[in-house]
Amino acid sequence: MPHLAKILVYPIKSLEGVEVTHADLLTGGALTHDREFALFDQAGTVINAKRTDKIHAIRSEFDLAGRTVTVWRQEGVGLAAQSADRQTFHLDQDRAALATWFSDVFGYPVQIQQNLHMGFPDDTHASGPTVVSVATLEAVASWFRAMTVEEVRRRFRANLEIEAAPAFWEDRLFVESGELVPFQIGAVTLLSSNPCQRCIVPTRNPWTGDRLLNFQKDFNVNRSQTLPTDVVPARFNHVYKLTTNTQVPASEAGKSLRLGDPVQA
Repeated sequence: MPHLAKILVYPIKSLEGVEVTHADLLTGGALTHDREFALFDQAGTVINAKRTDKIHAIRSEFDLAGRTVTVWRQEGVGLAAQSADRQTFHLDQDRAALATWFSDVFGYPVQIQQNLHMGFPDDTHASGPTVVSVATLEAVASWFRAMTVEEVRRRFRANLEIEAAPAFWEDRLFVESGELVPFQIGAVTLLSSNPCQRCIVPTRNPWTGDRLLNFQKDFNVNRSQTLPTDVVPARFNHVYKLTTNTQVPASEAGKSLRLGDPVQA
């Protein structure tokens, strides 16, 4: 039976994810800790991987229970990158100092904002967790020479991964445009909103920021060939889309998603 096999949250937008065994849903639909913080410049514009590839040079490790983040700039590859100078900040008590650290990295003043209602999703109309099957990630990895499932995972940054569901299972969670399709994960009802339109970020190596020039072209060719025949064509006006965005009914706020939860759609 399809079941929830992985839960990932990204405490600071565009930085590393954290794998958790369970996650509660906020009133705004997001998972607790997911995109809780985001970086902004003085004009109030978000600083993310869409805007700058400098993001990829920043490594981070989060201690969610201790409310800390350890950050460092990657210099070199492999073990050499791990030996770079690390600094640990409390996400609440040391936020100003953490903002100064980011300011030094980007070369201009950086502010850190927090949102405990829905975090900072790209799609504010579908602020729930993003969903994909593990088989989908495996299929995409097979399209590119030497690309691992973990690399695909980091390129597309979904929150919930479903095991024992076929590749592109999530593409079938749609009806005509504007209609939401309910599906169940454990005790939680999610509403499938739209397939997630992709940007420049998946074209870049998540560790180095190096761009794979033919990524989108090769992705689109393979995506066209493997798109399920029973999808709603109107929802795929182009095929540079992967994972499913969701909305969360107000009734589901405070409920928990847990590894192993059965999935019914």
